[in-house]
Amino acid sequence: MIRVAVVDRALNPAALEAEVADPGSGATSVFIGTVRDSHAGRSVTGIEYSAYTTMAERELAAIATEATERTGVASLVVEHRIGALAVGEASVVIALSHAHRAEALAATSFVIEELKRRVPIWKREMYTDGTREWVHASSSAPLAAQHAGAAGVEGRS
Repeated sequence: MIRVAVVDRALNPAALEAEVADPGSGATSVFIGTVRDSHAGRSVTGIEYSAYTTMAERELAAIATEATERTGVASLVVEHRIGALAVGEASVVIALSHAHRAEALAATSFVIEELKRRVPIWKREMYTDGTREWVHASSSAPLAAQHAGAAGVEGRS
């Protein structure tokens, strides 16, 4: 069983864990990505996530399928939240079950890394000084600094 979704409501990790429960599996892995209070040395008050939902869900489904084909995952559910999230709120939950722990953990790692690399979900961090910056999901640098660096100009941190 595979299910993926991009949602605009609070995530419920316990419900996703229950959804993947399988009596034939010896391991359940749950990853919860949360909004942290700092990034690149700056204090963060929250993050606004936005997505091209149809494409994001299609790519999430492809990643989930790849993970099950690579590792033999029995059940896998991924939900990613969009909208404004406060520090401490869950932005992504990955829950899966597998017969063995090593494969469960490997599949979980594969899903989050591929999600960050491939899925069209964008985040704009909100800072305590009132500023906001778009941040690339797979990088620690704000997008403005990445583009400045790509152009041969040093970006400010």
